[in-house]
Amino acid sequence: MSVTLGYSPCPNDTFIFYALVHGKIAGAPACEEVLEDIETLNAMAMGGALDLTKISFHALAHLRDQYCLLHSGGALGRGCGPLVVAKGGVAPGQLRHKKIAIPGQLTTAALLLRLFDAEISRLDVMPFDKIIGATARGEVDAGVIIHESRFTYPAYGLEKVIDLGEWWEQSTGHPIPLGGILARRSLGAELIGRIDRALAQSVEYAHAHPEAVRGYIRAHAQEMDEAVMQAHIDLYVNEYTLDYGAVGAAAIFDLIARAEGAGIAPASAAPLFVS
Repeated sequence: MSVTLGYSPCPNDTFIFYALVHGKIAGAPACEEVLEDIETLNAMAMGGALDLTKISFHALAHLRDQYCLLHSGGALGRGCGPLVVAKGGVAPGQLRHKKIAIPGQLTTAALLLRLFDAEISRLDVMPFDKIIGATARGEVDAGVIIHESRFTYPAYGLEKVIDLGEWWEQSTGHPIPLGGILARRSLGAELIGRIDRALAQSVEYAHAHPEAVRGYIRAHAQEMDEAVMQAHIDLYVNEYTLDYGAVGAAAIFDLIARAEGAGIAPASAAPLFVS
């Protein structure tokens, strides 16, 4: 059988999934790749459109009854959270009075912003790659940026207002959970377990064969500079990508608990992992 697998064209995702979607992992099911931006994937998962998918951990808090979290392939770490940027002279405490661009209502970036200050309400949803330009042009007062925008915003004359990942780390002591890989529960525990092991092997393959993977990454990186592409991989692919472990799992549980406690996400008794 084959399964549908959604992930973004960002370098960390294409690095992680190359071996899995190109039949390099023995015993793994055939995967039909669906490449979309993270908020589109969040929406597709909400509609149950994919068997396997990359999602924001914010979206996971709304999806636990239909999907479970795999142990590998996620984006979680330190020093890699979303940033709020503006033209200058904006203090963190002033954000509640500003119009702020976010990369999607179900993104972890949006969740962190709301956890940081519950009074922030003037939010403008737009594609993540349009936020820097809109902020620089003054169409919004500030923007929450993710992905490669972390490396390029100074070139647009923008300044960091707050690093939401740094705020999370200092507030909780946890690394910042950004996104993970979900499997539809109806696939069954045996197949989900097989996919989970294959995903870990796909990560290991990419580390062992970086040159074999590079062409696929480059094909989907569009106009991204080579150095930015590598910095993106180095930032988001780390020790937690192979397996969250106890530290990573605790961070994910805490983020979801805070979302539920703030009334941002519904409570669910469904287990996070299939096993």
